[in-house]
Amino acid sequence: MRKLQSHYFKMENLKLKIKRIYEHPSQSDGYRILVDRIWPRGIKKENAKLDEWNRDIAPSADLRKWFGHDAQKFQKFAQRYKNELKEKKEETEHIRNIAKNRQLCILYGAKDEIHNQAVVLKDFLENE
Repeated sequence: MRKLQSHYFKMENLKLKIKRIYEHPSQSDGYRILVDRIWPRGIKKENAKLDEWNRDIAPSADLRKWFGHDAQKFQKFAQRYKNELKEKKEETEHIRNIAKNRQLCILYGAKDEIHNQAVVLKDFLENE
């Protein structure tokens, strides 16, 4: 007789939002983390009001260059980036731990608000 296994899914209430770094900082942002590998053009570091710049969580240089912010490549980019994120357990857990306890704002520099790494990272943190 085959025994059924029980699976329990821990539903975590993460306090996550994403925002372009070019938008004005606000108190409702909470902990502000930039997830770009390269510093965004035209932003002075002292004006960014960052709590952290985590280059290690950003897509690899090769993946970033391959994607080139081409919306037609986004689905493949998202899958490849999620595969990279699976290898970055320490960084993803660090970010999850912050978002469990306080509001976390994931900042990015891309012009496209739908097809960027912050969207993928937020989805990964909430669902993987």
